[in-house]
Amino acid sequence: MKPAQPLLRVTALSKHFPIHSRGFFSRQVGTVRAVDDVSFDVAPGETLGLVGESGCGKTTAARTILRALRPTSGRVEFALADRCVDLAALPERALKALRPRMQMIFQDPFSSLNPRMTVGAIVGEPLVIHRMARGRELEDRVVDVLRRVGLKGEHRSRYPHAFSGGQRQRIGIARALIMNPALVVCDEAVSALDVSVQAQVINLLEDLQDELKLTYIFVAHDLGVVRHISRRVAVMYAGRIVELAPTEAVFKGALHPYTRALVSAVPYPDPDVRMNFRLAGEVADPAHLPQGCAFHPRCPDRHAPCDKVRPDLRPLADGRRVACHLHHKP
Repeated sequence: MKPAQPLLRVTALSKHFPIHSRGFFSRQVGTVRAVDDVSFDVAPGETLGLVGESGCGKTTAARTILRALRPTSGRVEFALADRCVDLAALPERALKALRPRMQMIFQDPFSSLNPRMTVGAIVGEPLVIHRMARGRELEDRVVDVLRRVGLKGEHRSRYPHAFSGGQRQRIGIARALIMNPALVVCDEAVSALDVSVQAQVINLLEDLQDELKLTYIFVAHDLGVVRHISRRVAVMYAGRIVELAPTEAVFKGALHPYTRALVSAVPYPDPDVRMNFRLAGEVADPAHLPQGCAFHPRCPDRHAPCDKVRPDLRPLADGRRVACHLHHKP
């Protein structure tokens, strides 16, 4: 059976920000490599977890994929019904026509909703902007999507301050889904919520994925959250993917030392099991990356090539991909 074409294929994607000196005669004195040569694909209906510490570039990568930021280089191929388009190369006018197919759920359910707009206006605004519905049809679609996310139709006349954090995030989900997208980027979508509410929102996202045939990129810093929703995990460090593997394979036997540290940080329900893998040092500065592997100053397993040669993300025999000299055959 021929495998399905990826809905999204990212190839050698980079996003660099110039650093300029101060003063009247400002000049570029450096570069922040926020995203550097990132490649992966996402199948239709799949959830890919994109994880890493704060500052690793995962949110910048997600926003660059959706063209909220213009990429420095690389390709972002998005599959339509009859063709693939490179989002990275599209002009703004052509990109606007594709916006309904790609949406984002933001991290903070408090600041991402306009407090001066009613819930109905917030949720229906994308349809108004893209001239996709108005009048009775607009109202019906708003009511329908609110019910899908577990709210009531009469909530559309209220303002965001009348809702709890979990309910506000449901409003944000409704706003993202009202245009029937194919791809949804969840940018730390549950990190601002209480643990019990996190579980409810994750369950809702899974139900909506099954019902609406959605594809997710789930951005998070907590591997424990990602484990419950993602089929595969891409681990980022200093702007690059260092490991890409099925979620359970990561938890049963992570290969990259950085991934092992992230897994070790996940709370484990058995008090007799101690996860003692800890990292020393600070996260690499993307404006002043060390030579060789960016992780080597913190890596307990570093050896000769690590401080001189930067490892590429290479496939292994079992289908995983890892950027580590420990697992690359000479």
